[in-house]
Amino acid sequence: MLDYGRSFATKNPHIIELVGDVGAGKTTFVRGLAAGLGITESVTSPSFTISKSYALPNNHGYLIHYDFYRLPDPGIMLEDLQENLQNPDNIIVIEWGESVTNLLPDDRTTITINYTEDGRDIIS
Repeated sequence: MLDYGRSFATKNPHIIELVGDVGAGKTTFVRGLAAGLGITESVTSPSFTISKSYALPNNHGYLIHYDFYRLPDPGIMLEDLQENLQNPDNIIVIEWGESVTNLLPDDRTTITINYTEDGRDIIS
């Protein structure tokens, strides 16, 4: 998952929706993405904080990682997400985004991570 995330950074992503069960490797993908973008800060799951931001090395935006698992209604996080989506320099990653699907543009990249008998399977 780390290598896949790292290589995905070269695709110039803007909005990524990650789909997969708990423990599927979504945050590990984000760690790899961050490394591929040149972020050296430690990337951790935003499950309890809802979002975490990491400055991009070019100082023009952020990698912003959202996890709406605990929020069936995004509440005040909705405004935060809307604001961050408007900045084309930001790279937005969303886990458990069912409650904010109506905000996400159609041209987002959706990556589904499933388990298979021989390990994880990535479906983009």
